[in-house]
Amino acid sequence: MAKTAAKTALRLGLLWPGGGAEQEYYQFAEALDDRVKIFLAPTRVGGGEDDDHEVEHLKQTARVDWLLEAARRLICLKPDTIYWACTSGSFVLGRDHALAQVAAIEKETGAPAGSTSLAFARALKRLGLKRVSVLATYPEPASRAFAAFLAEHGIKVVHLQWLDAQSGWAASVMPREKVIAGARAAAVEGAEAVLVPDTAMPTLHLAEELEAAAGLPVLTANQVTLWDAMRLAGGGIRVKGFGSTFDRLDAAEAAA
Repeated sequence: MAKTAAKTALRLGLLWPGGGAEQEYYQFAEALDDRVKIFLAPTRVGGGEDDDHEVEHLKQTARVDWLLEAARRLICLKPDTIYWACTSGSFVLGRDHALAQVAAIEKETGAPAGSTSLAFARALKRLGLKRVSVLATYPEPASRAFAAFLAEHGIKVVHLQWLDAQSGWAASVMPREKVIAGARAAAVEGAEAVLVPDTAMPTLHLAEELEAAAGLPVLTANQVTLWDAMRLAGGGIRVKGFGSTFDRLDAAEAAA
């Protein structure tokens, strides 16, 4: 009897700005029995290791030519999508620049593209949520830039707090207790969900704790990145064990 061919894994090419959360992507793929394959291409980042969350440095990180430089290295791996896995480097110059980044990557590589900030906006639209709390790792200026980006998409930030991590590396070692406490404080009246931007901070393993602390849906940067990247790559994979976000989004997509 001939063997049944295994379903081809989704191939996700991620443009990665650094920080200390890349292990989450590999753990995610393993949890899905490798039905997803992850390929990371590091990008250049503005500033130094201890100040890359400064707005002027984030504007450098957002440079389209730097993104294309990394994207070209992924072409030979034949990814189903090439994705800018960075929140701050996609929101810092606003909605139009975020869209321009994606358009440039698609033109250069021929692969569907997206970015973490646009994934937040898409996920909220799909879930019908318009009023959110934000628990940002960044200093105040970058945190307010994220709120401004959301406003461009018709999303109102009813509560904004920042944990003042000066860099992605600082965000990656943020104490768990501080993040959980921040989620609890974000559960304010009028908020329909809590957003936790910054792909540099590991959050997949905390998803259920964050939701329990907030008593609200919690959408983290790495959750929406993976959800949207899989969607662009062809979808069809159900995700369990990383909070309710994937289930909520899958149900909303199915109902659309």
